Amino acid sequence: MIAENLEQIRKEIPADVTLVAVSKTKPISDIQEAMAAGHLVFGENKAQELITKAGELPEKIKWHMIGHLQTNKVKYIAPFVDLIHSADSLKVLRVINKEAQKNDRIIQCLLQLHIAREESKYGFSMDEIHEILSGDQFKAFHHVEICGVMGMATFTDEEQVVRNEFKMLRKTFEELKQMYFKDKPAFREISMGMSNDYKIAIEEGSTMVRIGSNIFGERNYH
Repeated sequence: MIAENLEQIRKEIPADVTLVAVSKTKPISDIQEAMAAGHLVFGENKAQELITKAGELPEKIKWHMIGHLQTNKVKYIAPFVDLIHSADSLKVLRVINKEAQKNDRIIQCLLQLHIAREESKYGFSMDEIHEILSGDQFKAFHHVEICGVMGMATFTDEEQVVRNEFKMLRKTFEELKQMYFKDKPAFREISMGMSNDYKIAIEEGSTMVRIGSNIFGERNYH
């Protein structure tokens, strides 16, 4: 079932869009099934679950941290995480930089922007992002590489609301690229779109979609 779902989604997304299979709450066996179908990029939203699974599965997996990251958990994922989508404060960037340095790594991160109507979602505001990127503290983070932006649209059936939020994220990405990352080829990712809205996200310029239930079935809450 998982293999068929992956195959179906691969047909629907362009070759240059990265598919992050969101394996949160799913058992190791589901990830192994996806791996057997040739998939190696997985996203988790809790550091503890990510650490446990990474310890039991092959090193060739690329682990993406997609959920809100508490600063006290950074040190546990710093040795191996491939990409952190949810860098959502100067404080967390500072800790990622410190832990990456300890591990003699440069950790790739996306800046999470608050684009949704819901207050509950994490992320930088536009004012905050400019303040941070033009500040001296950020310039001293030599062990963090900013590779783009991430955002979560409002959870709604109103397609136009979702589309407008994705358009805004794309526009912001282009502004930031122009102002701060012009000479940084690594700054190229726009992580937007999940199971319910990834097709709209791709139309609006997403380079990375985070899909869980369409691959693994409905989520198990525990």
